Amino acid sequence: MSETALMAANRHRMRHMAKRGNKAAVITLWLLERTDKVLSLILIVNTLINALTTALVTAIAISAFGNSEEVLTIATAAVAFLLIVFAEIVPKVIGATYPERIALPLSYMLKPLMAFSKPLLWFVNLFVALLLKALRIKNAGNRDHRVSPEELRSMVLEGGDFIPKKHKSILLNLFDLEKISVEDVMTPRAQIEALNLSMPVEEIKHQLTTCYHNKLLVHDGEINQIVGILHVRKAIALLNQEEELTVEHFRALLTEPYFIPEETDLFTQLQYFQENHERLAVIVDEYGEVQGLVTLEDIIEEMIGEFTTSMPGAARADQFGWDARGECLLEGGTTLRDINKRLQLNFPLDGPKTLNGMLLDYLRDIPEANVSLKINDCVIEIVQVQNQSIKVVKLIRRINATSITAQT
Repeated sequence: MSETALMAANRHRMRHMAKRGNKAAVITLWLLERTDKVLSLILIVNTLINALTTALVTAIAISAFGNSEEVLTIATAAVAFLLIVFAEIVPKVIGATYPERIALPLSYMLKPLMAFSKPLLWFVNLFVALLLKALRIKNAGNRDHRVSPEELRSMVLEGGDFIPKKHKSILLNLFDLEKISVEDVMTPRAQIEALNLSMPVEEIKHQLTTCYHNKLLVHDGEINQIVGILHVRKAIALLNQEEELTVEHFRALLTEPYFIPEETDLFTQLQYFQENHERLAVIVDEYGEVQGLVTLEDIIEEMIGEFTTSMPGAARADQFGWDARGECLLEGGTTLRDINKRLQLNFPLDGPKTLNGMLLDYLRDIPEANVSLKINDCVIEIVQVQNQSIKVVKLIRRINATSITAQT
């Protein structure tokens, strides 16, 4: 029972209890660090008790019923059965069922016994070590018990009712941050709310008073000509002044833009945000062209779930789902990750990140409206095409097909 309970004891729970001052947990951890010696002690004591019990019962049987083969056979069989049931199976089942409850009090007894039997344990372990060395078997008694990320993920998944569902979801999302790039969660270039300094001042004022965000990406002419980030509150304060405003007034309020490559994973970017005291980054490709932007809130939402919206249309986009006919209308700029999450689909994520990009990649052409194709178990019907991109798409689920075809 003792060795089973000790080996089955949760080391992480023991460490937690030890940090909170539980003396029994401290002793148990001390014993777990000396597994070979503890097992040797328990097995020696167990073997001696079993041998003495067998000899005692046999002597009592001979004394009571005489020295005959039948008496010895029955006595040996009875002792073997009782030892198997009451000294092996039942104690081990109990020890495996209540490991901490048994290991903690037993630790007070095992530690003094180890000190008392130290010479015997040294001799036995020396013989065992020589035997293992001769057999070329490496002793794994003191192996590293640190948990790998995959093992920790499995522990969270198997946490059951010990971990609330929301907490479990957050922990699992944390494990995935290194597998997701900023490109997966960014606001695409076409959806960025940016301020163009080449516009007339009156249009700039109008955009500032009607914009949705607290910070705006500012460019001069073409969007790849990023000149800075504008804090809208500072610009609004500037609008209240009586002097005539020029573009240079707004340019003076700009802060340096923060650029990152599109392959950066979310965990690394989260660290970069913290180290650089930034909350917004412009994502560029290998040629320096703007692909989108990502904010600290985007990464936090990836971990804990959505709690805010980044633009007016996002509130409506958050509500998409299948209707009664198994259909769903989506904008072409909707990300494939959001579609897979909300509609329980399995669109590939190793290529284009948006529905529009995936369809153009499959079709290798800019299609006309009323073109449809099947991808896995979903039919995709192109409803509207505008400005050389797919604007509106209808998804139809529950189509048993795995091939990709196109029809007009």
